[in-house]
Amino acid sequence: MIMQEKAEIGIIGGSGLYDQSIFENVHEIEVDTPFGKPSDKIVLGAFEGRGVAFLARHGQGHRIAPGEIPARANIYAMKSLGVTHIISPSAVGSLKEELRPLDVVIPDQIFDRTRTRASTFFEGGIVCHIGFKDPFCEALSNLLLEIASGMKKRTHRGTYVCMEGPQFSTKAESLFYRSCGFDIIGMTALPEAKLAREAEICYATIATVTDYDVWHEAEEDVTIETVIKNVIKNEETVKEILKEAIPRIPLDEDCECRHALDNAIVTARDAIPDEIRSKLDLLLRGRV
Repeated sequence: MIMQEKAEIGIIGGSGLYDQSIFENVHEIEVDTPFGKPSDKIVLGAFEGRGVAFLARHGQGHRIAPGEIPARANIYAMKSLGVTHIISPSAVGSLKEELRPLDVVIPDQIFDRTRTRASTFFEGGIVCHIGFKDPFCEALSNLLLEIASGMKKRTHRGTYVCMEGPQFSTKAESLFYRSCGFDIIGMTALPEAKLAREAEICYATIATVTDYDVWHEAEEDVTIETVIKNVIKNEETVKEILKEAIPRIPLDEDCECRHALDNAIVTARDAIPDEIRSKLDLLLRGRV
């Protein structure tokens, strides 16, 4: 049996989401990138004729903290495998009464509260200003929303505020985020979404609610025990959404995400160092 080291669809999420029984031709590969190694080995497989690449965001055993995730290596590795669409399941806290634990949120906006994370491929002699008004792929997000809603899951759209972590919010922070009108809070959607856009990959998040953060007076304070318990329940929901979504993703449909670098690189061609041009060749595709 010939194992293909290519995939169209990438899944970046918790290790509990990977279910070997639903894939064919499953095998692991190690990928090196100019930005170091990804979080872990990448698991490749096939599902209903589609090549799928799965990466455990925090590594097997959940050993990588949110601020230490090698996001550039993760996204670059997916790009190198031919991935055009990434689905990123993410556990989040709710900032709204109506967004209950175990609900599904397909975010359409994001607010960046991270501080220490490398969030661009383009540095060291090259400048790129991508458009990021709509940070999640509209077509892919709409598909996930349709599927989750069709499964009779309580499903919402909303704004995801991404905090640095790994600590949970203070009560003051949680109340502030509520006052801003944000809907959910998590630690992992950035810089993934920014880097996926720079790599011209369609990117969407399935956010599943685990708790009410710490603002809710009638609820117990968020604990890791509560989060883990609900993460396990939510993983089953995410698996069902993925099994429905993977065969329905319109791989051949053109999308604005695929043109993010058009006219976005502002550095003069002859001013870009050769080593940077070589390092980013996979992303530049002869543009400079």
